[in-house]
Amino acid sequence: MLDLRPVGYILGLLTIVLGVAMLFPMMLDLVDANPNWQAFAVSAAVAIALGGSVSLATANFDFAQMTVRQAFLLTTSTWVILPFFGAVPFVLGAPDAGLTDAYFEAVSGVTTTGSTVFSGLDDLPRGVNLWRGILQWLGGLGIVIVALIFLPVMRVGGMQFFRAEGFDTLGKVLPRAIDISRGLVIAYIVLTLGCAAAYALLGMNGFEAVVHALTTVSTGGFSTTDQSFAAFAGPAEYAAVIFMILAAVPFVRFIQLANGDVWALLRDVQVRAFLRWMAYGCAAIILWRMLVLGEAFGPNLRETMFNLVSHTTGTGYTSTDVTTWGGFSFAILFIFGLIGGCTASTGCSVKVFRYLVLKEALWAEFRRLLRPSIVTAPRLDGRAIERDVVDSVMAFTVLFFLTLGVTAVLLSLTGLSTSTAITAAWTSVANIGPAYGPEVATSGSMEAFPLASKWIMIAAMTLGRLELLAVFVLFSTRFWRD
Repeated sequence: MLDLRPVGYILGLLTIVLGVAMLFPMMLDLVDANPNWQAFAVSAAVAIALGGSVSLATANFDFAQMTVRQAFLLTTSTWVILPFFGAVPFVLGAPDAGLTDAYFEAVSGVTTTGSTVFSGLDDLPRGVNLWRGILQWLGGLGIVIVALIFLPVMRVGGMQFFRAEGFDTLGKVLPRAIDISRGLVIAYIVLTLGCAAAYALLGMNGFEAVVHALTTVSTGGFSTTDQSFAAFAGPAEYAAVIFMILAAVPFVRFIQLANGDVWALLRDVQVRAFLRWMAYGCAAIILWRMLVLGEAFGPNLRETMFNLVSHTTGTGYTSTDVTTWGGFSFAILFIFGLIGGCTASTGCSVKVFRYLVLKEALWAEFRRLLRPSIVTAPRLDGRAIERDVVDSVMAFTVLFFLTLGVTAVLLSLTGLSTSTAITAAWTSVANIGPAYGPEVATSGSMEAFPLASKWIMIAAMTLGRLELLAVFVLFSTRFWRD
C-alpha cells in the first residue's frame, strides 16, 4: 500500500509556508488602512492551522526514504492543492472573485503562467497585487527545485540526463533536496533583489519594483497594472530582458558561479543555444518591421527584444500590441513560445534541452542511413545521450503537442473563436501568459471566457508546468499497485 505520510507531511509544511507568506500582503494592506487585510489574516490562519495539523499527523515516517511513486504524487498534489489555499484571499476579500476565477488566478500564479481573469488591477488593494506576485515567486522557486531534484529521478521527459547534477541515490531524496535547495534559494533571492534594485533605479516606485521583480525572476508576468509593461516602456524594458534571460537559464549554473566557476553559464550548451536562437528571432522580426512596416530601428529594437524574450521565457509581459506586427512576426513569437527556456530554470514550455536532444538524435539516425555499418550515438555537451533519454524526450514532445492540440479543440468546443482557442491552449500548456483573440480583453484579461474554458485552462496550466508525464502517470492503474 502506498504510504501517503511523506506526501502529507511535506504538503503540510508547504501550506504553512504559504500561510506565513500571506502575512506580507496582510501587513501591506494594514499599512494602507485597507480593510482587505482581514481576508489575508483569515486565510493565513486557515492555511497555517490546516498545514500544521496535517504535518503533525503525518510526521512519523522515515524522513530519509522516499519512493518514486511518492515523488510523483507529491509534485502533482503540490500544484493542485496549494492553489486552493492561495485562492482563498481572492474569495474572502478583493476582488471578491468566485471559486473558478480565484482558483484560475492562483493556479496561473503558482504555475508561473501569468494568464489572468482579473481586470482593474490598478484599483485593487496593493496587498492583492503583492500576493499575486508572491504566488508566482514561490511557484518559480518550487519548479526549479522540482526540476533539479525530483524530475531526474522520476525520469520525466529525459530529465534523467541531468541526474548527476542533482543526486544519485533515491533513498536520500529529502536530505539531498534540502542541501540543493539551500543554494537555489540563495541564488533566487539574490537575483530577485538585483532585479528590484534595477527597476527602482529605472523609474518604478518601490512597490512596483518589488512586485515586478517577483514576477520577472519567476518568469511569471503578473503586473500591478492592466497596461502590463507598457506602463514602464523605456530603459526598464532592457533591465527586464536581462533578468528574464537570467531566470530562464539553469539555476545550478549560478551556484557554480558563486563557487568560482566563471565560465559555468557560457559553457552550458543549452545557454548558448538559447541565446543564439533568440538573437536569430529578434533579428528576423526587427528586419521585418523595418523593411515591411517601415518602423524606426530604436523603438523597434527595444520592443522586439522585450516581447520576444518575454514570450520565449514564458514571462508573458507585453509592452505593445504584437498582433500589429504582422503575421510573420506573430508566427515567430508563437514558435518561440513553444521553445521556452532552459531546463532547471523557471522558464516554460518544451525547453531548449529537448530540442537539442531531438536534433542530435535525428542527426545520428541520418548518419546511420548514410552508413549502415557505422556505430554512432547522439552526444550532447560532450556526453553520450542514452537511449532511454532519447525515448523519454520523444515521448514528452509528442505528448506535449498532442495535449496542445486536444486542449485547443476542447476550448473551441466551449464557444471560443478559433484564434482565441489556439492561443489560449498555447499559453496554457506552454505556461506563457497572454492569449490573443476577440474574447480577450484589451487589458489581456480572460474574465469573459466561459466557465468550462477556464477549467480546461486550469488543467492545461498544471499539466504543462509539471511536464505532463508527472501528472498523466497518476491516471495509470499500475501506479497505484504495489
